[in-house]
Amino acid sequence: MVEGGTPSERIAAELRRRITCGELAPGARVPSTRRITREWGVAMATATRVLTRLREEGLVRAVPGVGTVVVGPGGASSTSRAAGRQSFEGAEGEAGRVAAGGGAGVGVRRVRGGGERDLTRARIVAAAVRVADAEGLAALSMRRVATELGAATMSLYRHVPGKDDLLRLMMDQAFREQPLPDRLPGGWREGLEEVARLQWSIYRRHPWLASTMSFTRPVLAPDAAVHTERSLAALAGLGLSVEEAAQASVALAAFVCGLAVHFEREAQAEQDSGMSADEWMDRLEAEEHDQLLADPERFPMFDELTRGPEVDLGLDALFEFGMARMLDGIGVVIERRAGAANG
Repeated sequence: MVEGGTPSERIAAELRRRITCGELAPGARVPSTRRITREWGVAMATATRVLTRLREEGLVRAVPGVGTVVVGPGGASSTSRAAGRQSFEGAEGEAGRVAAGGGAGVGVRRVRGGGERDLTRARIVAAAVRVADAEGLAALSMRRVATELGAATMSLYRHVPGKDDLLRLMMDQAFREQPLPDRLPGGWREGLEEVARLQWSIYRRHPWLASTMSFTRPVLAPDAAVHTERSLAALAGLGLSVEEAAQASVALAAFVCGLAVHFEREAQAEQDSGMSADEWMDRLEAEEHDQLLADPERFPMFDELTRGPEVDLGLDALFEFGMARMLDGIGVVIERRAGAANG
């Protein structure tokens, strides 16, 4: 692999090398964003940045139902790429107008072959999840999903009423992919821990998901609601009131979700800067860092912290610490209720 530069630059350089030397021939599929994350151990945002760079250079193009394929070492000319883009946008606009009733006696025009014929709610939701995983929630729109599927935007509304409904379906799909067992093993603590760990795994797999969750205005998402159901079942029969069991279950879920929000923020920051969190820390100006800690009287604890062994403040470490402390607290309440019942 080519050395030097940011992770996205290094990976793009390696794929560029494979294309120019013929290792990846014209028409061949290049690694998907998921494969890039697995092969190079980078975030989804970095993988997306790699393919975006190669598309901008005219080396690859996206083909619906196939993936990203090689155009050729020289790529298409800027003029032809612009013409193709203009043609596509014009077709999509016309398709939208016809679907909305703007063309009498004319059927809906497909933007890309085969896109609308097999359109289903499941395919729309799956495509929306792919877009959000790869590009973030800010990039998600009905138009963007339609482009992913090679369909006219208006055709999506025959299956999904709108973006809010789409988000609810995406949320449920994300939880459905990694289901909980029908019964949680072990005692109450092991049960709650299994639920929390699975939620953490789901949020990591779909960085956009945590920001769509609400604990004050929850939406009807059965596969997500199963998590609360299992948590309540784990706490049943321990002397807690219904209110206490519900508050313990939701508070633990809210902690996991609140911390998981940083998955998307970190992915966006990495995409914007081209640097991972560790790389960003390494590139901090030593002078600025020293200035922050140059006054031990004002920052005595920071001073002590920097003089001791390295402290892991990564998201996984914070999750492990916070989850354990929350379970400790729930355990104290359970013990008190048991003591009161026996007293």
